[in-house]
Amino acid sequence: MKEFPSSALALVLGLATGCQKEEITTYRIPKEQHPATKAAASATAAAAPAAPTAPGTGGTDMANTAVATASGAPLAWTAPAAWAAKPAGAMRKGSYAVKGEEGEADFAITAFPGDVGGDLANLNRWRGQLSLPALNQSEFAAATQHVDHHGLHMTVVDIVGTGDKPQRILGAMIPHGGATWFFKLTGPAALVAREKPAFTAFLATIKPAAPAK
Repeated sequence: MKEFPSSALALVLGLATGCQKEEITTYRIPKEQHPATKAAASATAAAAPAAPTAPGTGGTDMANTAVATASGAPLAWTAPAAWAAKPAGAMRKGSYAVKGEEGEADFAITAFPGDVGGDLANLNRWRGQLSLPALNQSEFAAATQHVDHHGLHMTVVDIVGTGDKPQRILGAMIPHGGATWFFKLTGPAALVAREKPAFTAFLATIKPAAPAK
């Protein structure tokens, strides 16, 4: 019988509110590989394992890495009434649709253990989604804001893409309980601009969740 080696295409995570252990979801898709390249591919993977990327980046770094979602201390929030909750799915802690005359924006809430590469790397991953060049550390401060709510330190970004129909990202990165939480609104630039006051008000509602009874 012919053997089909498989390459792990790992997308991240499970919604794990209230769970005390990390959940890993890995999808494996059979892929034909020439026998002559099998040993070389295995050696390369062992020498330079892929590093995880931030959630929702679409980066190729995730291709061969299973990443655990954060499942420790949760956060709580209150979404604007006009934002429609939708199923969070396997990758998100929360998910909302934000609709307007300009189209529809997506609001995603995710959380991962550790710092996921650091705030600069996470900012540049989001910039990459809008086809913008990466920033260096000296440019980081001018591209971010820092706000504090309920004892949480938030790094907030506002990124606008280019082109005839530019996209815009409003995002916040929040370290909490040994993990980094990501709150990201993505959609048509005009719609996201209109929703910026609601996004800012939303950030003020985020707080550590009360212990389960």
